[in-house]
Amino acid sequence: MSDTPVVEVAGMSRRREATRQKLLDAAALVFAEVGLDAASVEAICERAGFTRGAFYSNFETKDELFLELAGSVARGRVAVVRERVAALEGEGALDLMPTNAFEIVQQILDVSADDRLGVLLMSEIRIRALRTPALAVAYLAQDEEMLRNVAQIISDIGAARALRFRVPAHEAARLMLTVWEAASVRAVMAGLGDEEMHLRINEELARVAQIIIEPV
Repeated sequence: MSDTPVVEVAGMSRRREATRQKLLDAAALVFAEVGLDAASVEAICERAGFTRGAFYSNFETKDELFLELAGSVARGRVAVVRERVAALEGEGALDLMPTNAFEIVQQILDVSADDRLGVLLMSEIRIRALRTPALAVAYLAQDEEMLRNVAQIISDIGAARALRFRVPAHEAARLMLTVWEAASVRAVMAGLGDEEMHLRINEELARVAQIIIEPV
């Protein structure tokens, strides 16, 4: 039996994924320039170098595209922290970390995962989801996925450092994400640069860690 159909399907899948990514990248650029409401399908297609047909063969609506883009931003935040934890674990640094909750969080989050564009995008998507029931369902599902990922990271860190939490990992994750989002929004409103915003968010998360982690 020939493998050609399989190869062709794989090739089509890669091309489709490449097209979706180009549309997402273009959407991010257009959003940065004009915001969510003014970022038209036409402007996104023009920036990506595709027709409207290419857009609608990949996304049913502009909201779907921006929700996926917001999800990519959220997953990127989690991935940065996960990679930091994995790197520290690989170096054996987790074993050498202090037991102070504030210092643990400061060291683990000693990477930049936030920027003004990402915060603005997440905020606008959240507002649109409040007004659109169908988008709200998708947003909440995406939010729950991120919650599970953060809870797993918290559990892994707790196991590696033999830490005891005052609340279950899932509740700790929800609290940390709530503070992360609120601190990000306040930092953007205050006009802080990316580096200063990162430091401010880390400090607030570290204070939360002091509350939810029992002293050793």
